[in-house]
Amino acid sequence: MIKTAILVDGGFYRYRAQSLWGEKRATERADELINYCNRHLSYHGKESLKADLYRIFYYDCPPMSKKMYHPLLKRQIDYAKTDLYTWTTEFFNELKTKRKVALRLGTLADNLAHFNLNPEITKKLCRGIMKWDELTPEDFKLDVKQKGVDMKIAVDIASLSFKKQVNQIILIAADSDFVPASKLARREGMDFILDPMWAPIKPELHEHIDGLRSCTPNPGIKAQRPAKKYTAKPVAPKKDGKNP
Repeated sequence: MIKTAILVDGGFYRYRAQSLWGEKRATERADELINYCNRHLSYHGKESLKADLYRIFYYDCPPMSKKMYHPLLKRQIDYAKTDLYTWTTEFFNELKTKRKVALRLGTLADNLAHFNLNPEITKKLCRGIMKWDELTPEDFKLDVKQKGVDMKIAVDIASLSFKKQVNQIILIAADSDFVPASKLARREGMDFILDPMWAPIKPELHEHIDGLRSCTPNPGIKAQRPAKKYTAKPVAPKKDGKNP
């Protein structure tokens, strides 16, 4: 039987899941993640070919908790009191209770965090289409980088491959930074599957994976409606009783 490890780039998954299935409560999103990963264990839905789950590795960063000065609002925002902080903390706590789930957390470079204007808003300001006094708080985005997440994913891929703990690695991500890790895994005999959840990936990723599989319908392809059956309409008789 195939033994499978599933590695999830958490920031990528949460972004794609919200895009595909909308917003959900933290507990619902955690259950959705586990169910989505379990779909990978059944190859094309055939129970006879169902793989054995070694573990689900989930990689992410703790939510922002420091105070930041907003340039438009001209006041401090305490991110430890935001809905996002509460939701993310609850989501991580829920994942900790799930069977065969390992939570791997990096850190946020919050000392380098800053606000950026939306690129489209910047273009409008430069072209004179928009005035500075028309800016809203939604036009600003907090830019804070993750530290250590990609490294943890690469180290686990290498460890799983060298120790032969699994036969198959499934990576839920779409970042080409994982190419060196995927090349190493394949050289060690791993069956390396990439799941970008229908997000576009760079061409070089195709060269260094053994398969591409997303376990949800492609949102870019609309379901085809069955063709309408043509029914001949009866011709109404003329007043003289003769049909044309």
